[in-house]
Amino acid sequence: MASVVIIGGGAAGMFAAGTALRKGFDVTVIDKNEKPARKVMITGKGRCNLTNNCSDIDELIKNVASNPRFMYSAFSSFMPADTMALFESLGVKLKTERGNRVFPVSDKAADIVDALKKYASGAKYVVGQVEKFEYNEGRINAVVLKDGRIFRADSYILATGGASYSRTGSSGDGYKLARSIGHDVTRIKPSLVPLIIREGFCPLLQGLSLKNVTLSLYENGKSKPVYTELGEMLFTHFGVSGPLVLSASAHIKDFDKNSYKIVIDLKPALSVEQLDKRLCRDFSENSNKDFANSLNALLPKKLIPVIVSLSGIDATLKVNQITKAQRLALVKLLKNLTLTVADFQDIEQAVITSGGISVKQINPKTMGSKLYKNLYFAGEVIDVDAYTGGFNLQIAFSTSFAAANSLEV
Repeated sequence: MASVVIIGGGAAGMFAAGTALRKGFDVTVIDKNEKPARKVMITGKGRCNLTNNCSDIDELIKNVASNPRFMYSAFSSFMPADTMALFESLGVKLKTERGNRVFPVSDKAADIVDALKKYASGAKYVVGQVEKFEYNEGRINAVVLKDGRIFRADSYILATGGASYSRTGSSGDGYKLARSIGHDVTRIKPSLVPLIIREGFCPLLQGLSLKNVTLSLYENGKSKPVYTELGEMLFTHFGVSGPLVLSASAHIKDFDKNSYKIVIDLKPALSVEQLDKRLCRDFSENSNKDFANSLNALLPKKLIPVIVSLSGIDATLKVNQITKAQRLALVKLLKNLTLTVADFQDIEQAVITSGGISVKQINPKTMGSKLYKNLYFAGEVIDVDAYTGGFNLQIAFSTSFAAANSLEV
C-alpha cells in the first residue's frame, strides 16, 4: 500500500488525509497539537465560515487576492458545491447567509472539526514537530521530528498553515521547512487583519459599529480606490476592524513603498444632493438648537461629537446660523470621512497570512513541488490568499483535494 505523510493537522491537512484515505493510501498526519484543526475552532468567531456558496469559478477567482489564476485548476476540480456536499454527507447541516457565506446550521465550528476528524478517521495522528526533511536526487526520503523520530513514506504533503494565531500551531514552520530544501518563500505579512489608524479620534469611537456604510481604500496619489465595498465595520481603541476593514487589508501590499487611506461614506444610500436636502430638513426642525444637538436623527450618538469637531462648526452655534458653505462642507465630511492607515495590527490578530511558498515552484494542477517529485503543498502555506467570505477555507479544501489526488501510487 502506498503511503503519505502529511505535515500539519489543520483544515488542509485533515482534508488531504481524508481524501488520501479514500484513494487507498496509508496516511500519517503529524501535528504539534494534541487535537487537530485547532484554528478551525476559532474561525468565523467560532461559527466557521466553511466556504462561499458561489457556483461561478470566475467569482471564486475574483475573490482571491494573491495569485488568483494559480487556483483555476484546483477550483475547477473541487468547487464550493463539492465542499458543501461532502460536509453534509458527514452529517453537518449547512446554511447560506449574507454574501453567500456558508455556516453549519448549529453555528458551531466544533461540528466542522468533528466532521474533519470523521473524514480523516483511519489516518495515524502523530503529535510532534517536524524539524527537517531528509532528501536526495529530487525526492524526499523522510521527515525527522525534533524528538528524533523519523517517518518515511512514498509521498509527503506540507500543510502547516500560515503564521497567524500561533497559539493554534500556525507559527510559520512550513515556510522554514520549504526554504531549507530550496523552495522560495515570498514576503509574509498579515491579511484579513484590523488596521491601526493615525487619527486620534478612533479611541473615542471604540466599540461603535457602523452598518450599511461604504468603505473605500485608496493608495495615496491614486484617484481610484483599490477596494470599495458596502457593509459593516467597527471602531477600536487602535483603529478599525470588522468585515469591511479585514477585506480592505488584503489589498494593502507594501507599507514600505506606499501609504494608504480609508474613506467612509456614512450615508451611501443618499447622493450629495439628497443628503443636503435631508440636512436642510433636519436643520429646519431644529433651527433653535445648538449644532451639537441637531444630528441625533442622522448619526449614532457616539459619532456626533467627532463629526462636530471635524466639521469645524462651533458646537454651540445655533442651527439657523449655519451657512450654506458650512452645511455643504458637512455633507462632504459625511460622505468622505477619511482615516489614515498607519499599519496592520499584529500578525497574531490576522485571520490569515499573505505570502508563502512561491507558486512558481508548484504545479497548479497537482500542487506538486517542481523541485521534488514526491512533495506536495496544500492550504495557507502556499502564496495564495483570499478575501473574507469562506474563500480561504475553500482554497484549503481545493488545494488539498488536488494534492491528495495527485500522490504517487
